[in-house]
Formats: sequence, C-alpha cells, structure tokens
Amino acid sequence: MHPGKNTLTRREWLVLAGAAASSSLHPALAQTGTAWSEIEKAARGQTVYFNAWAGSERTNAYLQWVGAQVLAAHGVKLEHVKITDTADVVKRVRAEKAAGRGAGEGTVDLVWINGENFATMKRDGLLFGPFAESLPNFRYVDTAGKPTTLNDFSVPTEGMESPWGMAQFTLYADSRRLPNPPQSMAELLTLARSQPGRISYPRLPDFTGTTFVKQALIETVGDASVLARPPVDADFARVTAPLWAFLDSLHPQLWRAGKQFPQNPAAIRQMMADGELLLGLTFNPNEAANEIAAKRLPESVVSWQFAKGTIGNTHFVAIPYNARAAAGGQVVANFLLSAQAQARKADIAVWGDPTVLDVARLPAAERARFPSQPLPGQVRVSASTLPEPHAGWVDPLEREWTRRYGS
Repeated sequence: MHPGKNTLTRREWLVLAGAAASSSLHPALAQTGTAWSEIEKAARGQTVYFNAWAGSERTNAYLQWVGAQVLAAHGVKLEHVKITDTADVVKRVRAEKAAGRGAGEGTVDLVWINGENFATMKRDGLLFGPFAESLPNFRYVDTAGKPTTLNDFSVPTEGMESPWGMAQFTLYADSRRLPNPPQSMAELLTLARSQPGRISYPRLPDFTGTTFVKQALIETVGDASVLARPPVDADFARVTAPLWAFLDSLHPQLWRAGKQFPQNPAAIRQMMADGELLLGLTFNPNEAANEIAAKRLPESVVSWQFAKGTIGNTHFVAIPYNARAAAGGQVVANFLLSAQAQARKADIAVWGDPTVLDVARLPAAERARFPSQPLPGQVRVSASTLPEPHAGWVDPLEREWTRRYGS
C-alpha cells in the first residue's frame, strides 16, 4: 500500500489540486509529497465526517473544541459522527468498497482507530495514504520513546494512521491501604493470597480485562517474541499454557473466588473507592488523577506500572481510501498533533489523555503548555512500554478465557 511512481508534471499537479479544493484532495497528492499549503487549500470548505467513539462526555466536548479550532483556522467543518464500535465503521467502508464506491465517494473521512480494526483496514486496502509522517506536526511525535506510535498491536503503521494519544496498563490504589504495591503479576498473586477477595479484574471481553490477561501472558510466556506474530492453532495451546496455570492459581484468591467478575473498570474503581477492593486497573495513566481532581478519589491514591513494564499502545486517526474530504482529514489529523491540541487533551480538567509528543523537543512556548510536575494521582515514574501482542491474539484469548472462566 505504497504510492506509485509520480509521473505527473508540476502543472498537472496544480490542476489536480485546484480541482480537489471543492471536494476531496486527489489521493495521489497526499501520497507523493505534495506541499502542505496545497493540502490546506484543498481542505478549505470541506466537511470532515469524523467517526469516533462517543461514550465519554469529555471526549465529545473535546471534539467540539477541535471543531471550533479547525473551522476558525482552516475553514474545515468537523462533524463528529458518534459511534459505539469502530468495527461497525470498518464494515461500512468494506461494504462501500464491495459496492464499487471509489475515491471521493465514501461516507467516512476520518476514524478513531487502533488494534484489530486498523489491522483489518490495512490488510483489506481500506485506507488512504500513507499520509501521517508527512504531516507538519509529526516531527514532534516521540517515535523513539513511544515506539507504538509507529507500530499498532505489532502491525507497522507505515504512515496509514496518525497517532493521537497514548495508553498504558496502569494500576492505582490508596497508599494508606496498600503502601507496598505489587510490581509484577507474580507479586500480585502473592498479594491476592495474603488478602483474599480484595482483588479482581473486569470480565472479558472488556478491553481492560483483556489487557490484564495479555499482561499476564507476556509475563508468563517463555519467549515474548512469539507474541509479535499471529497465533496458529498448533502453538496457541503451548504458548498460553503457563497463562492458564497462572490464572488458575489467581482466580480462587479473587473477589467472589473468581466465580464472578466486575463488568468494567468503572465498577472496579467504585469498589476500590468503597474499600471493597485494594486496587483499580486502567489503561489511562491519568485516570486516578482525573478522579482525584473530580473529588471521587482521595489524594492519597497513587498510580504505578510494573517495574519491568506494562502493555501500552497508541490510538490513532485514519482516513478511509474513499474519503470525500481526504485533505480536510489530513488538516484535522495535523491539528490533533499540535502542541495546543495535545496539551489540552492531556489536561486532566479536559480529558487527561497522555500525549504522543516528545515534549522536550517542542519550542519553549509550546513546551510551556504542558505541566512540568506530575499532579496527585499521576504516575510518578513511567515504566517501559511493552508492545501489545499481535492483534490476532485477542479473539482466541477471549474465546479460551470465556470457555474456562466465563460460565
């Protein structure tokens, strides 16, 4: 899915750019190093239909702010198409391709995406690009310190999606109740044995519950490199055998002896706040800080990640192959990478979603947008980010977990 060789003259490029200004930028433009000014010109007046999860009032409010900014600065209108499952968007774009709807004929201009959904769209040729690494603000993305900005669940992004925010498996607890938090899954098992019934994790297929199981898999597997490849039936049972042995030991020590599991991280957070559970689990390192700021958790709550690292990933935005407003989608994606947008998104009073930028590399005025000291509840010392297993592991892990523990 790389661009073909550029055989057009400069004059032909300009003609294409002018024609694109009233609809979407010609796909070749973004894929052959076209000047950013031409993309901005083509984007002006476009409406970008951004299909994004709408389950959070904070997220929705943030996107309203983004819409106001890109309209004022670039003349691009942003319409938040509120969805509950990105997989539905993937199905829609696939159906459009099957119906022969080509470039400029789609209904989706930008989609919030990562993991299995990205892997599917990339594999099936449903994405526009590459475009991400040509965005002006991409130069500030922390690709060295945050390698998941270039690798999505072990699938190379290759410029087909633009990073938007970071996530990493994080634990939090009231330091008055748990002064010495566990630093590995093995230590978590030891804690559970000493405090039976006071630890749990969300029932799969809740995303955080699945992440808990994947973290245990990484820590129990003999050779973690095998997880970077899709599982095959012959290897799955062998590779995961230590995981099931670990969970078989852990579950009898959990809340309700592992016979029942909370439905989601919010339920666990409330049970932890009530003192029923010792610790909470999240994929947002700022969640406890958000809750402290909202006065739903006390300031004695601390967050941490395991000493040898925890699973982390990046969430992205991508443009479907047939977007009507591909130029506008790129302008929005570039704004989402700006220090202004990233700092606002990282602000726990707004969203509290960690930045993908290398803040130290920003110009001083832009760097000043980010706080220099961690707030109460934030992770004080970030641990290494362990790469997600290949997206192909998710379904078989969830199916086997459900078979063993879901009844």
